[in-house]
Amino acid sequence: MILSGLVVAYPTDTLYGLAVDPRNGAAVRRLFALKGRPESSALTLIAADAAQVRQVAEMTADAERLAQQWWPGPLTIVLVAKPGLAPETLAGGRTAGLRVPAHRVARELARLCDRCVTATSANPSGASAPSTAEAVEEALPDVDAILDAGAAPGGAPSTIVDAIATPISLIRGGAVPWDRVLKSLSSGA
Repeated sequence: MILSGLVVAYPTDTLYGLAVDPRNGAAVRRLFALKGRPESSALTLIAADAAQVRQVAEMTADAERLAQQWWPGPLTIVLVAKPGLAPETLAGGRTAGLRVPAHRVARELARLCDRCVTATSANPSGASAPSTAEAVEEALPDVDAILDAGAAPGGAPSTIVDAIATPISLIRGGAVPWDRVLKSLSSGA
């Protein structure tokens, strides 16, 4: 479904997200239209594992250490994207935010697609993000499919860090406290 250009809602370790093939510009544009999201906002991607992330982005040494420590989990790492992602996915930029979620269904979805998929929240832009399939259906009745795997746990969004430059920097605070991110890099633990 996803590889044929459809928009699919699915649960993550935080809330429900929307998956499209990030290499398919038409699917990405449809996702932006469905959400009413500005096309100037790049999309976050999820992966089945760190190897899948390495297919689409250049992992820095700090990114590798963070991935070992925090993935699967709610830490998004911004990296330089490799060629192949649709320009719409990157909002015309050169970076991508990626993570391996701590939700088996979300990781399996990326594994079955044999590539990273998008992970923007399954709601109209500016609205509350849903934690159930029913709430997705109510918020986005035109979504192509909903993978109902029960309620998502909710909670804080993923922490987003920029791992391109040294030292790394915080883009958005979230589920993983910034001081713990920094400590994991300094201690190697």
